[in-house]
Amino acid sequence: TAAIIISVTLITAISTLLNGLTTVALPTMADELNIPDRPRCMYLTGCVLQAGFILGCGFSQNSTEIIVFRGLSGVAISLCLPSAVSIITRSFEGKRRNFAFAAMGGGQPVGFSIGLTLGGVLTDSVGWRWGFYISAILDLVIFGVALWGLPLALDNNTGSDGPTGNTWIHKVHRLKSEIDWIGTVIASASLAMLSYSLAAISGNTADFRDPSTIAVLVAAIALVPAFILWVGRQERLGRPAVIPNSLWRNRVFTTINYAVFFTWGSFNALETILTFYFQEVQGLSAMQTSLRFLPAPVSGTASNVFMGLIVHKVPANYLVIFGCTLSLVAPLVMCFATPDSSYWSSGFLANIFNPTGADSLFTISNLLITSVFPVKTQALAGGVFNTTSQIGKAVGLALAQVIASSVTARSTYANKRSPDALLEGYNATFWFCFATVLATIVVCLWGLRNIGKVGHKQD
Repeated sequence: TAAIIISVTLITAISTLLNGLTTVALPTMADELNIPDRPRCMYLTGCVLQAGFILGCGFSQNSTEIIVFRGLSGVAISLCLPSAVSIITRSFEGKRRNFAFAAMGGGQPVGFSIGLTLGGVLTDSVGWRWGFYISAILDLVIFGVALWGLPLALDNNTGSDGPTGNTWIHKVHRLKSEIDWIGTVIASASLAMLSYSLAAISGNTADFRDPSTIAVLVAAIALVPAFILWVGRQERLGRPAVIPNSLWRNRVFTTINYAVFFTWGSFNALETILTFYFQEVQGLSAMQTSLRFLPAPVSGTASNVFMGLIVHKVPANYLVIFGCTLSLVAPLVMCFATPDSSYWSSGFLANIFNPTGADSLFTISNLLITSVFPVKTQALAGGVFNTTSQIGKAVGLALAQVIASSVTARSTYANKRSPDALLEGYNATFWFCFATVLATIVVCLWGLRNIGKVGHKQD
């Protein structure tokens, strides 16, 4: 049993870790491996690769194939994220840049919400594979639009230093000596073991007392200070560090990473548990569940348009706190939900308010990164920020599953699969989401104080 759990968990974790690590390390890799600074080319390459890998997901015939293709599609999108920030920064200024970052920031939560809606419709009609086929087609359409619309001038900086240092021997030497392999291994091992521990516990809360689970969890936690000490040493000696500690000395950057970790964790957990609430507690079909998520993408889009219009007029800390405060409504109304609760007094309000915090935070954070870091550091900081949001989604969902299954297992109901028993666990998860967003607001009140307005900088 342990071998099975370890195998399937680690292969999934490693693919996800590779996505995140590629996103974080890509700017440094480009510099150290003498990859030309061509955001347009990088973005288009990512679009094509992602379309191919998404199509592979649709054609998958077993779990191994779909895990591999999902992992590879994550690597492909990691080519797009840092280059997208660079494209926006080079192409727009002032209000237009605000709108561009607002649109980019809204893509993730809105896309996730639309995915939930389409997932149920397609599953109950033509089949889940069509979700991947449609996504691949859309990806190719986006590639065509980008190929036509992105100016060639974006790639005018070749980043070449001449023939010197471009031989394969020199590149292999730089690959060995100028990338923080040890730091990468430490971070990968820690996150992989944490993923295994959470997966084991969420599957069966009794496994928390299992010696192997405890040992793996302790090892994962112990590697965190080891990683901090290692990259600190690397930076102090002037050597490559996968994530330099100096980034975290910036109070604003540390705050927005903390905020996005917990906000995205809460957002992802709430929408996922809402799916179970609609289907397992209220007995709705997949299509009926999907229709109930329709307000979420509408709300997310409206939030981003609103942020794009006022971000240069209102201090950023006020906007973040306002958005997160609205998000508090989503888990709060679900904390008191029952199997017979009206959709309009519970699920509807949850879907309306849940995206506001994630949308406002993502948009403003990208603008903050461009204002508090020099140009040469912005890509790395943006990569770390995006990776933090992805890890936050995974950890938030895992913790939500652990809480729900633990509370349900300890409920007084004899049938642990009954709607009442399941709801008891789900309500506990909603309280967890409420607490994480509330904690985020408290941290932002301190960490983002006096930062003023963003989005009006002229380059």
